[in-house]
Amino acid sequence: MFADLVQDSVERLERRWPQLAEVEFLVLEVPRLEGQESVALWGDEAVPLGGIMPAREGRRARVVVYRRPVEIRSKGRDERAALVHEVVVEQVAELLGLTPETVDPRYGEE
Repeated sequence: MFADLVQDSVERLERRWPQLAEVEFLVLEVPRLEGQESVALWGDEAVPLGGIMPAREGRRARVVVYRRPVEIRSKGRDERAALVHEVVVEQVAELLGLTPETVDPRYGEE
């Protein structure tokens, strides 16, 4: 069901941003810790809710949503769906070099 929430969000955004068809969207359980540099990349956020991996050497760009951290921060399906969409919008914005409000004008309203 969680992957369906991510897919619903992606489909909403693809109507406005067709180039997202070239981006791979993944759901992982939790982020991996790979040394101190990973913690530094997280900034102020204790555990990230999502991340991006830019395209390189024959690999498509990827947007990742971390299932467990999102589930822990949300109560109920509606709140979870809203948080998933927020995470997807934020990650797509970072990937495209745009603001979240540009990616989805309704960002922050739900």
